[in-house]
Amino acid sequence: MAAGNGFFITFEGLDGCGKSTQIEKLAKSLRDRGRQVVVTREPGGTAIGDRIRALLLDSSTVKLSPLAELALMFASRAQHIDEVIRPALAKGKVVLCDRFTDSSEAYQGGGRKLGSEVVLTLHRTLCHGLEPDLTILMDSNVADSVARARRRNAAVASSADENRFERENREFFERVRRGYLEIARRDAHRVVVVDAREPIAAVHREIVAAVRKKMSHALAAV
Repeated sequence: MAAGNGFFITFEGLDGCGKSTQIEKLAKSLRDRGRQVVVTREPGGTAIGDRIRALLLDSSTVKLSPLAELALMFASRAQHIDEVIRPALAKGKVVLCDRFTDSSEAYQGGGRKLGSEVVLTLHRTLCHGLEPDLTILMDSNVADSVARARRRNAAVASSADENRFERENREFFERVRRGYLEIARRDAHRVVVVDAREPIAAVHREIVAAVRKKMSHALAAV
């Protein structure tokens, strides 16, 4: 269990797979049961992180190198951990985070072909050894998820431009998905794969069951 008897849950998957919807539903379920919940996201989650997010996701940032992209992701993450995640866990809260280091391993390690080792080395160096207690990997069809993400971004075109990743090709996202599934195989002790193509209510039930099982095991070990 995370420090201070808090509980750290991350959500992973391709953009457009429904993470935001499921995070909101899980947060309500946990709050209804009396838990204090912090909902946050990466990149971002802090004022500094949001400025980095704007740079990373803006479609005009076309010349950003893969290594620079990875470094910025971890700069945002290091700030996020120190300012938001660790303090909340220390107070016994449940932290629900939309993306964490697994995203960097899948997108930059897999999608950008940087490999896992550089990502994991940065994680060990910058993240205080913090690991999620549970990761929900929402597996989805690549074409459907990307199309949904592009429609979503088009619908909020008046707000910040966050389209840079959605402009990548199908092969990029296939590599990202393969990266996620490899992480799930390697870290089966913490990663639960759910089929994001199922109805929203069914996905929520599966997630709640996974959370209850993991949290009950963690409490029993205290």
